[in-house]
Amino acid sequence: MTLLASLVLFLAAPLVLAAQAAMTADTLHLQVGSPEVDGRVFPVHLARNRVYIEGGAPVNTWTNELSVGDSAGVPVMRWITRGVQLGPEGEGATWELHQTYNARTLQPLAYYRTGSSGPTTRLRIDGTRVTGTQQLPGQPPRPMDRTIDRPGFFAGASDLVPMAVGLRKGLVMTAPFWSPGMEATEMRVFEVLDELPVTVEGNEVRAWKVEERHQATGRLIATWWLTNSSPYMVLGEVNLQDGRVQRITGVDLGMR
Repeated sequence: MTLLASLVLFLAAPLVLAAQAAMTADTLHLQVGSPEVDGRVFPVHLARNRVYIEGGAPVNTWTNELSVGDSAGVPVMRWITRGVQLGPEGEGATWELHQTYNARTLQPLAYYRTGSSGPTTRLRIDGTRVTGTQQLPGQPPRPMDRTIDRPGFFAGASDLVPMAVGLRKGLVMTAPFWSPGMEATEMRVFEVLDELPVTVEGNEVRAWKVEERHQATGRLIATWWLTNSSPYMVLGEVNLQDGRVQRITGVDLGMR
């Protein structure tokens, strides 16, 4: 190696190390209970979501209502989601979902889902232990008692996590997620790309574009457009298993 080449490598080494350090500094490896996650940024609010498949008519609509309180001295957030699965003739099956999280850590604590044409599921989550019942239409309740591999954030509300951390360009986050339909937690990666204008229900808003990927495969799960005020998630594009894209819009309804 020539003296000139050695000098170039010597001078470049600090720049490479600085770039690696910056990348590490901008990647948060989160777990349930990580101090970087603080869901208390979300105040009481009410929002409406509509779901479209490949640009067609809406196929689902629901409202999300958040209230805050405490349970045995622990601050909690309580979400009530009321939805309608729309059919070709208009309104169809209805459903309702109640969720309770630790308000700061976003740790799931309770889950209750019922619907006019589906099963009823009632669960309590205590760390890694999940207990409760599931009842299929016309059948008695079946008990559920299982242990998952580690505590996980709720996969059905994954967009809450980057907002509870705080959004800034270039930030990367990894975190475990779980839902009642999953046997084990799944690691996902969020990357905050930029704050951009986006059109939602005919109105232009500025929102942070965030990509959510499956860590093990790199598969794009969803692209979110997130803001710092209600409805917080103004637009989501979820990649379905059949290759289609599910588009979800969010609109603030205020507290009524």
